[in-house]
Amino acid sequence: TVYAASNGSVAAPTAGLHFTPKVFDQLTAKYHHWFEVTLHVGAGTFKPLDDGAVEKHEMHSEELLLSRDWLERYLAHKGTRFAVGTTSLRTLESCHWMGVKILHGQPLEDLGQFEAYSLNNSFSTEEAYSALLDYLKTHNIQSTTLKTQLMIKPGYRIKSVKGIITNFHQPGSTLLLLVSAGIGKRWQEVYQHALAEDYRFLSYGDSSLLYFD
Repeated sequence: TVYAASNGSVAAPTAGLHFTPKVFDQLTAKYHHWFEVTLHVGAGTFKPLDDGAVEKHEMHSEELLLSRDWLERYLAHKGTRFAVGTTSLRTLESCHWMGVKILHGQPLEDLGQFEAYSLNNSFSTEEAYSALLDYLKTHNIQSTTLKTQLMIKPGYRIKSVKGIITNFHQPGSTLLLLVSAGIGKRWQEVYQHALAEDYRFLSYGDSSLLYFD
């Protein structure tokens, strides 16, 4: 699997490594659709939690690409949606909140680490993305780059997708926090099963399909 469409990331978003050309052909044959998003993964993604304390951990700012193309593809799909990887999910969720800010009359701007937790949670992602798309069209923008520090942690309600395809992550990482936010305390059962069955962890390990609570 080749990711190098543009410079910026320090690592590949590894959940997608499982998607070989053969897998894409099989998905196409079964009428599955997909689109690509871009978030330039920073070294901070691999930084363990500071002293294990979530609130004290500082997320590094990462650059994402917001484009009319993928917003339109998201909105055109009326079926169940899944994110491939934590990187894709953070991109989708960050853009959700950027759209919510526009709905509140705020400008299109970067997203802070805990900013989402103080915003109105009643808007759907369809509403938020429609606001983003209208903004881009009104300002004659095809695509633009923004930065996000969004931390997805337990208590956060994921809005943009119903589940995620993701590898098994390092304990004490923000990636495992994201998984815990999505599936709640079931993450312990999932990881105990993975350990008992000798699954491979981390970047070149096995994958999982997790449905969110």
